[in-house]
Amino acid sequence: MCGLVGIVTSGGNDFSLQTLEAMTASLHHRGPDSRGVWIESDHTVGLGSVRLAILDLRDGRQPMVSHGERFVIAYNGEIYNFAALRRELEDLGVRFKGRSDTEVVLAAVEQWGVEEAVCRFNGMFAIALWDRVLRQLYLARDRLGEKPLYYLANGRLFMCASELKALRKHPAFQVDINPHALAFFVRYGYILEPQTIYRGVYKLPPGTILRLSIDRGSGELRISEPKPYWSAGEVIDRCLEKPFAGDEAQAVDELERLLTDAVRLRMVADVPVGAMLSGGVDSSTIVALMQAVDMRRVKTFTLGFSDSSYDEAPYAAKVARYLGTDHTEQYVSGSEAAEALAELPNLFDEPFGDYSQLPTYLLARLARKQVVVVLTGEGGDELFGGYERYVTATGLWRAFGWMPSLVKGQLASMLSAVSPESWERVLSWLNHLLPGRLKQARLGEKMHKLAEVLEASSRETLYFGLLSHWSKPEAVLSACSGDPGIPSNGAQYPARLNDWLAFAMYVDLVSYLPGDILAKVDRATMGVSLEGRMPFLDHRVVEFAWRLPLRMKIRRGRTKHLLRKLLYKYVPRQLVERPKMGFGAPIGMWLRGPMRDWAESLLSEERIKRYGLLKPTPVRQLWQEHLTGRRNWQHRLWIVLMLQAWCERWL
Repeated sequence: MCGLVGIVTSGGNDFSLQTLEAMTASLHHRGPDSRGVWIESDHTVGLGSVRLAILDLRDGRQPMVSHGERFVIAYNGEIYNFAALRRELEDLGVRFKGRSDTEVVLAAVEQWGVEEAVCRFNGMFAIALWDRVLRQLYLARDRLGEKPLYYLANGRLFMCASELKALRKHPAFQVDINPHALAFFVRYGYILEPQTIYRGVYKLPPGTILRLSIDRGSGELRISEPKPYWSAGEVIDRCLEKPFAGDEAQAVDELERLLTDAVRLRMVADVPVGAMLSGGVDSSTIVALMQAVDMRRVKTFTLGFSDSSYDEAPYAAKVARYLGTDHTEQYVSGSEAAEALAELPNLFDEPFGDYSQLPTYLLARLARKQVVVVLTGEGGDELFGGYERYVTATGLWRAFGWMPSLVKGQLASMLSAVSPESWERVLSWLNHLLPGRLKQARLGEKMHKLAEVLEASSRETLYFGLLSHWSKPEAVLSACSGDPGIPSNGAQYPARLNDWLAFAMYVDLVSYLPGDILAKVDRATMGVSLEGRMPFLDHRVVEFAWRLPLRMKIRRGRTKHLLRKLLYKYVPRQLVERPKMGFGAPIGMWLRGPMRDWAESLLSEERIKRYGLLKPTPVRQLWQEHLTGRRNWQHRLWIVLMLQAWCERWL
């Protein structure tokens, strides 16, 4: 597990050892165990790497040169099936010096070529590979986008890195805000590849390979369009063409087989391994399978909060006790969380507005005190229909989709005319029917959210409305390039996808998952030199999940049906059966308390005007409404706060 940088230049003046070393050093948090650089003899290419040693602690250093000295690699990630690939290569006559997966990657490329080798990898990775014979640089990223890879081309200069902060260390880097990416961020809370917050800088899309070559005659850099070696759209089409034909019991058995093997592969390490445990379905399933394949007690970690609406620690403790794990929990106060705020702009070096980034970082920091690797449950929601919004969107469209637009518009106006507080009083009688769910529901806020999405012309636009925080970014941005549109990274749309719920799950798989969830986990864990591994994102599990009929995922409004059936084989259902909470924190309350001074400073009219990206009036109005308790604007406020904090750090 590492951080990487790369420079390719034909101009001569854009390359220096000092610059390469400075870029590499900026990623020290991703790999504190060793640091190295490699430079081509003619000084046209340089690679840098920092290493968090997980496998072959002594001989796995990077950048690494292949045995034949044709290829040089710097890569970030893990190839989980490296042992099987190694045996296959040894049968072909390849001999190895050490035990690292990096050496296996180089040998696979030498034996099979870049694209075929990458297709054989089961893992999470971002790779920069230099071919010294053909004078070509290859960039490759894993199928789902677990590991980040940024790049830019500026005339005769090309750079790539694991994080934007490394690119900024080069003197030629230009800070030029991308207005479309900014609008997307304000609407959805993250920035989706291939765009970044900077104009002219790109994220390599998941499942693609980019090739750069240096023309031997002119010296020009020629960059190909990223070419997919694994396309979610194509894979889903194949899965829908040949759906799973067995019954539910057979589906549970097959899922158990695939997921157990995915867990087993991800527990391979020469350093301590643990797991993040919330007590929910996803993380509990992963921990149960970990404990089943390892006789030792698995180390598990949980955060708790004094606000019971967000506190999952008691549930996690019950699951941990039943499974017999070595469990650690930490309750975090608002003041302790406020002390960690200063680290967020350093970890997330482009604007990121999902406030679960804070508890994720705190949990990673807790786990790093005992382990170097953690397994997590990310991906379970996208693959097995776990988000409540899937059920919500279906119910809303069934209830209101048939209405004429004029009627829906009038109804939306009526709903928004009543304050959230009044809605809470009107609907308070439901407390006697569903006290647990209502406590977390904030029905007054949800009635206003309903008013926002009610006028949607299709189920798809209704769903994108549910995903939006600021449905109209121009309301708060001082200069907006217009509606940023729907979350799409240009991936091929599955031709056979004709079910609307499957459509929503596909959108989340190719947009929300890599852009928000995986970016959050990568920056939070690597920020404390911790490796996060996600068994649900094993591509074999992903492909199997898409072969399953929807009735095995969502049944009678109940999410993750099949995954629950698997979990019940290991944990009594009463330990995990509860309304979904999501991994959050009482940010709304903290903003009125221990985080108030921090927020007030960032949201002052003077500070807002200083950077010129936001309109002071609507932001100040939002802040005052939140402080008085009239509205809970925690989601919208967190987005503008993170934008302001990012400006403070990086502009």
